[in-house]
Amino acid sequence: MRFAICNELFGECEFEEVCRAASEAGYTGVEIAPFTLGRSPSEISKQAREQFRKTADRFGLQIVGLHWLLAKTEGFHVNHPDEQVRSRTVAYLNELAELCADLGGTVMVFGSPQQRSIVEGLDFDTAWTYALDTFRRIVPTIEKLGLVFCLEPLAPEETNFINTADEAAAMIEQVASENFRLLLDVKAMSSESTPIPEIIRKHGSLLRHFHANDANKRGPGFGSTDFRPIAAALKSIGYSGWISVEVFDFSPDPITIANQSIAYLKGVFE
Repeated sequence: MRFAICNELFGECEFEEVCRAASEAGYTGVEIAPFTLGRSPSEISKQAREQFRKTADRFGLQIVGLHWLLAKTEGFHVNHPDEQVRSRTVAYLNELAELCADLGGTVMVFGSPQQRSIVEGLDFDTAWTYALDTFRRIVPTIEKLGLVFCLEPLAPEETNFINTADEAAAMIEQVASENFRLLLDVKAMSSESTPIPEIIRKHGSLLRHFHANDANKRGPGFGSTDFRPIAAALKSIGYSGWISVEVFDFSPDPITIANQSIAYLKGVFE
């Protein structure tokens, strides 16, 4: 298995320091939240993109891709009833795709709970139709760039739209592109009634990226979630993608989280 870590965990640290810490901990990949690099993709120059890529290379890291795609943005929404809002969202996601490719990444993770929750007054079926149209409109760009756009089911406490792996799989099947696939996140799967290993095995053919964390929003090994059956399920489907550590509780500190998370994961997977 290949292990990566998400960079927003390190707060205000310069990208070089993030890469140094990740490399020293034993990771071989880093996953990037775009807002940590600049306020918008248009403000990140080609030269800056190349420098980020070279910095990761220098520390023996691959930039896996982007996540938190619409975090800290305004005016974007994948299933908004206003077509202009959806068109702006498509354009922005296409800009992020260009950024991802320039950084050497191959994966884009779409969680963005606030920018997909059903707008008040809109019914589920209409929201689904709008979101499907939005996702289909980014397919030409991600296919051209060779990226995989991964839809992430999220817990009901975060959003009211696409809360289960079954729902995500239904959307993926309707988008109908090999470049539009599934991400599974341990914390999010913990909200489902179906056991996590069963979810993994059921949707293994669609799975292209995996986020490792505990149900308590901390790092893997920092709570009661047992990763041994999770690791067994991933191995049983022949998963060969990244296992990327993503946390939402940054205590006690980034270095401790990075080091103890990978030590736990290596012990479980290897």
